Amino acid sequence: MSIILFVIVLVALIVVHEFGHLLAAKYFKMRVDEFGIGYPPRARTFFKKGGTEYTLNWLPFGGFVKIFGEDGVDTPSPDSFVAKPKWQQAIVLVAGVAMNLLFAWLLISLTLSLGTPRVISGEEARTTPDAELIISRVVEGSPAEEAGLKAGDRIVGAETTSASFEGVAAEDFTAFIETAEEGVGLTVLREGETLLVSARPEAGIIPHDPEKRALGVGVGNVTSAPVPLWYAPILGAEITYNVTGAVFVGLINFFAGLFTFSADLSQVAGPVGIAGAVGDASATGFAALLSLTAIISINLALINLIPVPALDGGRLLFVGIEAVIRRPIPAAVSGAMNAIGFGLLILLMVVVTISDVFKLVG
Repeated sequence: MSIILFVIVLVALIVVHEFGHLLAAKYFKMRVDEFGIGYPPRARTFFKKGGTEYTLNWLPFGGFVKIFGEDGVDTPSPDSFVAKPKWQQAIVLVAGVAMNLLFAWLLISLTLSLGTPRVISGEEARTTPDAELIISRVVEGSPAEEAGLKAGDRIVGAETTSASFEGVAAEDFTAFIETAEEGVGLTVLREGETLLVSARPEAGIIPHDPEKRALGVGVGNVTSAPVPLWYAPILGAEITYNVTGAVFVGLINFFAGLFTFSADLSQVAGPVGIAGAVGDASATGFAALLSLTAIISINLALINLIPVPALDGGRLLFVGIEAVIRRPIPAAVSGAMNAIGFGLLILLMVVVTISDVFKLVG
């Protein structure tokens, strides 16, 4: 089932991406010969409109759009890709990325309106009935780690011999721990099981504030309350922006690590890893699956912007170079560069897939 869901998610995201190219090409009156779901050989033609065939193909791993002249071969036809101004070519190339980001925003907005776990401020937690206090991280070697606390634990109670924690706001909990001079008893929920944990706050846990007493946990507030329909798109845009920024930084660090041979493959996933993640998310619920699909869509968008031949970013780089030198790059050169870029991408995918397999068996 995980494989089937993975294929559905993959096809949906690639078709959305290619649909962005299609819309932009049509807007600039470029000739589009075919828009296909899946890859050839062709299974059937749905219909033909505006000179474009809309087809279903036998290999169900994505989709494509065939824009006349996009292979870089010069043609006298005024409706070919290469005959259009460079800025129009650039917009067509970027349109797929924009569509993936738009799709991610729509999915995130939908999941918010359905009700999915999201981080909220302490102030909002004080007025939200189902707000939860969650441990987001545990400092290595801290009292919290020694007590057995783990990231993901939900704190439902805390008390000392003289006081108890009333409330759920993360900053209120931190303040309570800071003033606790004796041991603290915590009641936590972990995978449906209630645990009683004891720990003693200590100074020197927080590097920038060594005098402050702490357990060594990062805490935050989470709620699954549905967001009103009018507010979901606004909050969805904010979350999409933040996630996109985080993914961008992560990709920069990863590819920088490739050049210095320090990349951490455990932090990335290939087809095997993504298929497993899709299966896990679907088991959690429909909203979780939509959220994961949104994150994958953002990753797909940004990866396509990388200036590597065979990706939209590489083609965009070629268009920029041609705009500067005022002549087309020879088809033989662009073809060779695309082949090299595609080979490197396949090599990276193989390495990441091998890493995925080792994670499964390891």
